[in-house]
This record gives sequence, structure tokens and C-alpha cells, in this order.
Amino acid sequence: MAVMHVGNLVRRRAVLVGLSVVAIAIGVGVVVGAVDAGSPRYIVFSGAPTDASPQLYRIQSSGGGLQQITTGADSALDPAYSPGGQRIAFTRLGVGIFTMSPDGTGLRRLTTGGRDSYPAWAPSGGRIAFVRPVGAEWRVFVLSTSGGTPHRLGKAPPAGRPSWTKAGLFIPSGGDLLRIDPKTGRILKYFGADIDAIWGLNTVALSPDFSKLTYIGARASDPGDKECGEGPCQRFALYIESLTAKKKKPRLLVKDVGPATFSPDGGELAYAGGGQLLLRSVASGSVHALATATVAPATSAPPAWQPR
Repeated sequence: MAVMHVGNLVRRRAVLVGLSVVAIAIGVGVVVGAVDAGSPRYIVFSGAPTDASPQLYRIQSSGGGLQQITTGADSALDPAYSPGGQRIAFTRLGVGIFTMSPDGTGLRRLTTGGRDSYPAWAPSGGRIAFVRPVGAEWRVFVLSTSGGTPHRLGKAPPAGRPSWTKAGLFIPSGGDLLRIDPKTGRILKYFGADIDAIWGLNTVALSPDFSKLTYIGARASDPGDKECGEGPCQRFALYIESLTAKKKKPRLLVKDVGPATFSPDGGELAYAGGGQLLLRSVASGSVHALATATVAPATSAPPAWQPR
């Protein structure tokens, strides 16, 4: 991966998936149980039993209803709910981007690019943005959900995982968060964010009120870390950052986990770590684990939370 751009997807995903073997349960007060006071919503995540290709599963935020919703030999990653929750887009690694109904039926292939990644739905539900390698850089494309040829946003800079909300189309690029024109890619706003430009660009998630973002970034090694031989291993952490504060300094939230996604009300984060799917209160920091039986959630992309 080139510094200040999105790098090699396969290499990065291998590193992030490796994080799932790092034990994080010690000292974080993980409790298995329900966290919702109201009706539970589904959370879709990529995961697999030992030595199997990751597939998509869904589980209620209360901890029940675990169900596998994709099958196949190729890994299923990057789940993203449509705005109304009627469809889920995802990446089939090495194959392309697909959509399906939330229960896994009605499968439809949208792209044929084997490295197309990180689909994000337009607020209308009629288009999807994603990234695709062009030469040595990752570029933003937009495609109608009814099919057709993807349109490259030629004025957009090299980008990581896009987010498309009612406030606009956002991309992380060069360590910052940008809002771009969804028709041309022209940059409309720089946010002055501080995102890890090497590891963080494919892991950015925005809060529903656009006041915060999270990403995975490098962290300092722990004292005495010799797991990788003479020197310490590369270590990672989940960071959270304010987009409204004058001084936007990221804060380390939790070590050695995968990228997070915000709940529809912005009150919780869902992420994978230590072989578990974890829900964390943004306000209090309390953490609950959802029991996923023998399925170990992958740490390659954020889970997807069923919308309101």
C-alpha cells in the first residue's frame, strides 16, 4: 500500500483478519447478554467457523436469531444495508459486488470486478458507491442498483471505504475525510480529520449525526511485546474522533479489534474482536458480547446495523 493512499486490499484484509485471534476479553468486562431496551435489530457480519471461508451472518442486537445468510467457496465481506433495510449489498472477494434480501434470498450480481469493495448505498436506494483499483490507486465508482456499467467519479482523489448519507457522499483520502459530488467526484469539503492514512482508510465509519467517526489505526506496542521475535509486532486499535471539535484529535477506544459501525441512534458501536461480536456504549464504554456459537466474526470490515 502506498502511503497516503488506499493500499493492497488483500494484504490489509489478511492483517485485519489476523486481529481476530488477539485476545481482548481480559480486563474489558465483557458480558454476554442483551443490550437493547426496545425491539432488537439485526446486525449483519462476516464470519466463519475454523478454516472455512467467511460468509455473512445476521444476529439480533438482543443476542438471538443467529442465521447464516450467504454460502459459497468465496469469502463474503463488506455488508451494507439499503436505507430502508430491504436489501443488503456485499462484496464476494474475487468475484464482485452483490445485493440480496436480508434473509439471503434474491441474490443479484451487480459488478464483475474481482477487487470491487466497500459498497455504500445512496440515500434514495437507487445507486451504490464502491471502490475499485485503477492502476496502483483505489478510485470511487457509482452504479445503479438496477445494473449497468459502473461510472467512475473522475474528479475524486484516491479513496478508501465510502459513506453515503443524506448529508452527501463521503470518502476518506490522504488521512482526511472529504465530501464529494456524487456525479463527478469533485471535492466539496475537507473536514480536517486525522485518520491513519496507511491502515485507516478502509475502516472509517460515520455516526448518524455526522459528529464522530471511527477507524482502525496503528498503535504503540505494549511494553515487553516480543511475540514477533526480536521486535514487537504491528499492533492496531479502534480510534474515535470528533468532527465538530476545533481540535480533532483521535482517541484510542479499544485495542486489537476490527472496524466498528454505529447503531442507528448513534448510541452503540458494533465490532468484532477476540472471536466475538461486541456492542459498546459510546457514552459509558460498557461492552456486551453477542454469542455467535462456533462462528468467529471477521475483523476485515465493519458489521452492518439494520436501519431504523
